[in-house]
Amino acid sequence: MYLSPAQLRQIGIKALVQALGAVGMARFLQQFDQGRGDYTRDRDLLLDSITLEDAIAQIKQFR
Repeated sequence: MYLSPAQLRQIGIKALVQALGAVGMARFLQQFDQGRGDYTRDRDLLLDSITLEDAIAQIKQFR
């Protein structure tokens, strides 16, 4: 059975309200955030100068 995005959202909201109540559903949905910025660019900038050997050494240091 194919559900459109709107149908899926409607069924999901109803299920959440039934399981958690209206307040619980709202609290649950507030946990999800699209985030901001460009994760890929930021990750590349942060990790650009770290070699695999550096990463392994840091992991071993934290163990």
